[in-house]
Amino acid sequence: MTKFIFATASFMMILSTAFSQEKADPKDTEVWEPEPRVVTPGKDPYAPPSDAIVLFDGKNLDSWVSHDGKPARWSVGDGAMTVAKGTGDIKTKQSFGDIQLHIEWRTPGKVEGEGQGRGNSGIFFCEKYELQVLDSYNNRTYSNGQAGSIYKQAIPLVNASRRPGEWQSYDVIFIAPKFKQDGSLNTPGRITVFHNGVLIHHYTEIKGTTEYIGKPKIVAHGEGSLRLQDHGNPTSFRNIWVRELKQ
Repeated sequence: MTKFIFATASFMMILSTAFSQEKADPKDTEVWEPEPRVVTPGKDPYAPPSDAIVLFDGKNLDSWVSHDGKPARWSVGDGAMTVAKGTGDIKTKQSFGDIQLHIEWRTPGKVEGEGQGRGNSGIFFCEKYELQVLDSYNNRTYSNGQAGSIYKQAIPLVNASRRPGEWQSYDVIFIAPKFKQDGSLNTPGRITVFHNGVLIHHYTEIKGTTEYIGKPKIVAHGEGSLRLQDHGNPTSFRNIWVRELKQ
């Protein structure tokens, strides 16, 4: 008898739900505002969309300065910029917070050195958080320092490196850390990275500044430049653009 009552109650509940759904208007759950703005995609997956800020189109370093604020002195040729050893890091004139970044890079085709000495460079977000650039094709080094690592913090999920001398790409979603008025951390930074189209970081927490020696540090800051590293190797970059992720 109990089973019969339970089954009857369940059946009545189903009928009631179905009746309610018939009476409901599908327009009740339609949201029309705000309307997403129109962005025209690039003609190929790596071309900048219509709302992108192009930081390097292969022609000049107009969007960049040296780390000391003087004109950038890296070389430009064949549609790429290349580290000029000893000239120092370069950084964007414009500052950014949360961004989508596309950047292509190439380590030297002639392999010289090993470990951290092969095609070493880096991409620093807000000048503080490094996404490692390195020739990691058949080149063993410490895992949190290989290509695609958040330097000395997070190991990439896989090693998606191409051969030396071949162009590679990073597609990045960087969410900058947010700080309270007293300078303490409110929400940590996060990063998602695709290396040559392969996911290597998924919403990975950035624990602080990427230090060569010692633990990450929490340093309050606002928006900052995108910085490329001169590590003494003639690593090249091309097709660099960002989209600011602002509401």
